[in-house]
Amino acid sequence: MKAIKDNKVYTVDETSKTEYLAKGYDIFDNEGNCIERSPSSTVSRREHDELLDKYNKLIAENKKLKEKVKGNVPES
Repeated sequence: MKAIKDNKVYTVDETSKTEYLAKGYDIFDNEGNCIERSPSSTVSRREHDELLDKYNKLIAENKKLKEKVKGNVPES
């Protein structure tokens, strides 16, 4: 496993994982997939706004699809 924060990368094992999480490091497996984010990790304002826009678009799209499906379902 790897502990990554900013430009620092450390190889860690299961026993030291908790220590690095507490120091603000995210933990990744050897393939580069995030296993666990540090509790102190933050999301930038730009990333938050981008995700909020995507979320709102998906909610609107979902609403339209539900209305479309409602219109195509025969009433009993």
